[in-house]
Order: sequence, then C-alpha cells, then structure tokens
Amino acid sequence: MTDDLIFHFVYSPGPNSDMRTFSVFRATDKAGNLEIYKFYHPVTGMNIGMTNFYRQNLETTVFEPAGAIEWISNENATIQFGIEEISIRDLRKAKKSSSQSRRFKAGGSVYKWKIADNEVDLYCVDSWGRTIATWTQEQLQLSVAARVEDILDRLVVTCLLNLWIRHLGQW
Repeated sequence: MTDDLIFHFVYSPGPNSDMRTFSVFRATDKAGNLEIYKFYHPVTGMNIGMTNFYRQNLETTVFEPAGAIEWISNENATIQFGIEEISIRDLRKAKKSSSQSRRFKAGGSVYKWKIADNEVDLYCVDSWGRTIATWTQEQLQLSVAARVEDILDRLVVTCLLNLWIRHLGQW
C-alpha cells in the first residue's frame, strides 16, 4: 500500500496490565511519533467493564472522548462511536459459519478483516478486495491506506476487537 498511515500500539507495561489499555501513536515524517488515541480499561483482567477511547483533536491537542466499549462478557460488547451504538456481532459478522473473515460496515461500505497467511497478522479489505489496512503483530503496527482515513476510528476499534477475540483463542 502506498501513502499508508502508520500507527503503533503501545500497551501499558506491568504484570497487571490489560491489553484493552493502550495508546496509538502515528508515525510522522518529523522526529518522533504523535499520540492519536488512548484506550483505557480500568477493570484489569475482568471480562466486564467499560473501555473508553479518546482521540486527540489535532487543532487543540486535547484528547476528546471518541467512544466506548461496554463489555458484557469476554466476547460480547456494545461499542459506541459518538452517539451511534453497535453490537460487537455487527462489527465482526461472518458471512457463514466456516468463514475466516469478519465483516463490518463503515461509511456506507462493507469491509472485512482476514487472518494473514502467517496466521498471526491481520489485514482488512474493501468490497473490491483491495487491502486498506494491515496489522503486523511483531511490530504492533497498523498500516492504513490514506484514502480510508475517514473511517480510522472504525479500523482501530475493529482491529482491537479482532485482536481481543484472537487473544481469547477464538475467531
């Protein structure tokens, strides 16, 4: 993918950290990285609770609420993007029970996350089969095509949801 936006997930250190608490930094042309998102899950290790996420307003440099994930169980949650509420099932739909991809809608289009050939990384394609995002586990890096920056919140959150479900040993 050319003109990719590169994001690094930085998880909280420590033995009691929860993978739902992390920051997302955007790699910039300038020296260093710019923190774009903060995800915070205060109930470490619990299968319930609220994961809040914040996006930095680049005009004011203030982190503003972007949404929340209300965990009802390890695999069941309701996600809020602003005033819109969506079930995790609607952000991880399988076309059929044997499907290895998970579909979601954003901006009037359908996208799907797939497991890469190495069975570790993930990638997301649009309805034409063009790759729009890739997750590289070794670098904890999400690369996003610049043309889909308008659905960045959905891509970051659905990436997290899919990583979480894989962490639980499910897909």
